[in-house]
Amino acid sequence: MSAATEAFLAMLAAERGAAANTLAAYRRDLQGAEDAIGELAVADRDAVASLGGEWASLAPASVARKASALRQFFGFALDEGWRQDDPSGALPRPRIRRPLPRVMGHVQIAALFACAEAEAAGDDPAAVRLLALIELLYGSGLRASELVSLPLHAVPRDAPFLTVTGKGGVSRLVPVGGRALEAVGRWLALRPQVPASRYLFPSGAKGQHLTRVRLFQLLKGLAGRAGLDPAAISPHVLRHAFATHLLEGGADLRILQTLLGHADIATTEIYTHVEPTRLVALVNSRHPLAQPPLATRATSD
Repeated sequence: MSAATEAFLAMLAAERGAAANTLAAYRRDLQGAEDAIGELAVADRDAVASLGGEWASLAPASVARKASALRQFFGFALDEGWRQDDPSGALPRPRIRRPLPRVMGHVQIAALFACAEAEAAGDDPAAVRLLALIELLYGSGLRASELVSLPLHAVPRDAPFLTVTGKGGVSRLVPVGGRALEAVGRWLALRPQVPASRYLFPSGAKGQHLTRVRLFQLLKGLAGRAGLDPAAISPHVLRHAFATHLLEGGADLRILQTLLGHADIATTEIYTHVEPTRLVALVNSRHPLAQPPLATRATSD
């Protein structure tokens, strides 16, 4: 990879606080482009335009992601004075339709928690840990990466909030319900004492935290034992359920944006498409045309 693209990745890490997974994705996309057309800092517009052909077999979402990475790089190259032009206009702009998130229904949620609670009825640390994990996923809407990397000091002591560090290193306060607090409290009493670990959910003797992959495996195993389809359930599905069920219960979209840690309200607005029943009921109950005719109202008055 060229020195220019390495410098761009370093900027993403230092100035934007990009996560390791994000940096790895950018690296793959930029490396692939350089393999195809050479060093990006000096590639001409025709070479950049040829990437559309290289990506022809990819899904629109993949093309959009790769093009976005290159646009950001070319903007950075202009700022640094490495280029006098911006060839990103030659990149393809596929029209993509954002897929609606998969959401668990209330019956599925009840089945999942019933199984987890039954397994955690005793003092088995693994079962109590799993209960605490799903309580925080569904009860607070955490991302998988946020949950597994929670430090011990994030656990509330005198207030029902978690201090969570999300994407871009941005911190936010997330409310924690009574059920989740109780589950976390039980886990803390059983949590293995790993001197080198500062995490709420440690893994191994080297002080590391539970991995996202292991969290996926634990959740899918629980789903299978609860009689649910493991393929349809993931930590992110529980996060979607948290958001959808809050909106269903009347939560304000701006509040939901804050709870989820979305930088852009447009990201949160997808949940208005997931819960159409509530929107129909809202129109039917609040729109003036849903009320009795004026003449009828006047007579009743």
